[in-house]
Formats: sequence, C-alpha cells, structure tokens
Amino acid sequence: MIRYALRRLGQGLIVLLIAYTVAFFLLSALPSDGVMARYADPALGLSQAEIEEIRRELGADQPVIVQYVTALGGFLTGNLGYSVRTGTPVGALIADALPATLALAGAAIALAALLALLIAYVATLPRMGVIGSFFRALPSFLVSLPGFWVAILLLQFFSFRLGWVDVIDPGPVEGLILPTLTLVVPMAAPLIQVLIRSIDEVKAQPFVQVLRARGAGESRIFWGNVLRNAALPALTMTGLLFGELISGAVVTETVYGRTGLGSLVVTAVSNRDTPVLLGVVLVAAVAYVLINFIVDMLYPVLDVRLRDAGEQRGRPHATAREERTSA
Repeated sequence: MIRYALRRLGQGLIVLLIAYTVAFFLLSALPSDGVMARYADPALGLSQAEIEEIRRELGADQPVIVQYVTALGGFLTGNLGYSVRTGTPVGALIADALPATLALAGAAIALAALLALLIAYVATLPRMGVIGSFFRALPSFLVSLPGFWVAILLLQFFSFRLGWVDVIDPGPVEGLILPTLTLVVPMAAPLIQVLIRSIDEVKAQPFVQVLRARGAGESRIFWGNVLRNAALPALTMTGLLFGELISGAVVTETVYGRTGLGSLVVTAVSNRDTPVLLGVVLVAAVAYVLINFIVDMLYPVLDVRLRDAGEQRGRPHATAREERTSA
C-alpha cells in the first residue's frame, strides 16, 4: 500500500509539471501580454521607452524559454511571481480567494452527494413505477439547465421576491445559500446517473438475491450491502466535480459577486494577467491530484476485494515460499 501511495504521488508531481508547462506556453502564445495591456494605455501617458523599461524589469522582454525556466524555478520554490495588474504577490491573491471557493465547493459537493443518494435510492426501489421512471429521467433534465439561468432564477425568487436571502452584504452562511443551490443542480445530475447505474448493476448480483431469500428488507440490503459496493464510481465522479469547483466556479461567483478563484480568473483574463492565471492553473492541478489521490486511497477501504488484491500483489514471493515449505 505504501509503495502504491508513493507511486501515485510521483505521478501527481509529473501531472503538476506537465499542467504548468502546457499552461505557460499556451498563455505565452497569446498575441499580447499583461504588461502591454496594463501600461500601454494612452491615459497613463507612458512613452514607449518607459514601457520597454517596465518590460525589462518584469522579464517580459526575455525569450519564452528563459521566462519559462525562471517561472519554473519560482514554481518549485513556492514563488508564483507578482500580478501585472496590481503588483501583489500571486500567492497572496490566491490565499485570499481560496477560502471562499473552498467553502462554496465543500457545501455544494456535500449537498449534491446527499441529494444524489436520496434520489438514487428512490429511483432504484422495486415496484416504483412512474415515480421511479421520473427520478431516473431527472439527471438529463438537471444537466440541461444553464448555470447562469438557475442563478438568476434563484436570485429573483428567493431574494428579490420573497426576501428570504439577502444578497447585498450577506453574512458568511447566508452568502453561501444561493450559490450552493446553483451549483448543486448541475453537480447532482452526473452523480445521480452514475449511482443509479451502479446500484442497478450491484442489485443484479447473486448475493443480493441470497439476501432477499433470507428475508432481508430492501432498505437493509441497500444501506448495508448495495451502497458500499456501488459507491466507487460515484466517489470518482465526486472527486472530479470537487476538483472542478476548486478551480473556480466562474459563472456562479460572477453572478453573486462572490470573491473567490472564479472572480480572480475573470479579472486576470480581462487584464491578461499571466502570473495570476498560472497560479490558478497550479491550484486547480494540485486540487485534482490531491483529490484523486485521496479517492484512490479510499478505494480499498470501501471495497475489501481491492484491499485483498493489493495484499496478494504485495506478497507473491512470500506466498511462493510458503507453498515450497508446505510441499
């Protein structure tokens, strides 16, 4: 198990390096850069010589490969550079924006997982008829709803018409309610679909028929046996969705005026602030690597067959020695 964990960590570091490299060269291929977008504005009154001096101080006049090596060195030492727009360290900008995004992502993924579990449970109960068919068709409807439309609808109904939620200077908890509900709608859809498919496959297994023959109720079978065996695909999907949210819920944070990685990305894109964009890409890549690592480590906990298989792979020589000794 330790060997497997170390191997997965090594693969994660390679993914981070590749993601950072690809993002750097793609952003470098843009026709302009943040220095020109920020300082070439005629309203600032800077001459061309002054702009070139600023480019030289920021290293923007260096060849792309030199800029990459410099940026990579900073990445490896934890120095992500400075925002071209504000001059603030990128690490400080991300540290300020990340907690709000983490809170939103955590609340949304928890509520989406709970909603998906309840809907999948009802949809897979035997003899549900029209009700079961309705819940099975629900994911296709939810995933088709545009996020910005859901956000505007929730704002109009719960805030402007009913006045239940204040969106102008809300409190920490109140400010999470509508953005969380907005994200739950598209996030729950794939989770429901994956859970229903997995539960159907597990329920078709012979051991479920044996449990029914012994008189076990459907609720006991589901919560005690089926769910644990059907949870692995949904766990993988949950990790991917959570990583996607960490990279920034751009539309949701923009509609609700929340300060987070999503709003940071919007500002950086509009100002061509390459160091900030690279920092957000790095955070997103780290989130995906860590979440997938945690999911991989949880697999053997949920499925004893995977744990037994890992132990058998880890003891081939010991097994051979035991067989020779017994012979």
